[in-house]
Amino acid sequence: MCPATPEKNKTRGYVIPIGGAEAKHKDPEILERFVKLCGGDDARILVIPTASELDETGPAYLDLFEDMGAKAMCIPIEERDDCYDEETIAVLGRATGIFITGGNQLRLSTILGGTPVARAIRRLNAEGVHIAGTSAGAAIISEHMIAGGRGGPSPRESGVVLAPGLGLTNRAIIDQHFNKRGRMGRLLAALSFNPFVCGLGIDENTAAFIAPDGTMDVVGQGTVTVVDPSGLRHSSMSYVNKSEAVSLIGLKLHVLANGSQFNLETREAKLKT
Repeated sequence: MCPATPEKNKTRGYVIPIGGAEAKHKDPEILERFVKLCGGDDARILVIPTASELDETGPAYLDLFEDMGAKAMCIPIEERDDCYDEETIAVLGRATGIFITGGNQLRLSTILGGTPVARAIRRLNAEGVHIAGTSAGAAIISEHMIAGGRGGPSPRESGVVLAPGLGLTNRAIIDQHFNKRGRMGRLLAALSFNPFVCGLGIDENTAAFIAPDGTMDVVGQGTVTVVDPSGLRHSSMSYVNKSEAVSLIGLKLHVLANGSQFNLETREAKLKT
């Protein structure tokens, strides 16, 4: 699934995966930057709390964004039928930014996937609306979503479960809470299936602000681990036995902290000047 194609003279919006546990009250740099990007005091942010089963998740983000000067609304999509509601689609169309909360990413894919809401999110991003997601909301941004898998440092056969994502980018696959939960192994396992994309392992309270041209700015207190498989020369994934470790030869790895950049098109990493 490719990202929706922008119309002539329109620029695609940013996509902003956040590794989860972003600062909300003390130094909320990531959320404040998202609000500024969406228009500051003129921002109209729509919160989608579908991944969470906690009633307070949506209202908590509404309060946060309103305290930052934005206008905010919440659409509590709980079932697939909700994604076919014309008023919901209309509300989406008035947003300058869409924020997808954390929770269970399979709730997101099974409720939103293939619906008018998912199509509207893709279209709106192509029209310039900025899309951010934290934790589960970050995972579903990519074309292929990591839905589960074992922790640990080593890639293993059967070490990751994949599901379709929203397809806002087909240049990366994203894992969240990355170093806190030891998810290098499952990110590498995911890349062994599709070496075309880069792997982004995003730490808690850290975000990747991905611009329309593929330039990614790292913002936050942790790091974004970038695994570039473009030089992969060998993978044993196709012939190892179940649960065995996998050999991957030729990968390139970058560990990028606040202020670093990576271009998903050129695969170049640098410090921001």
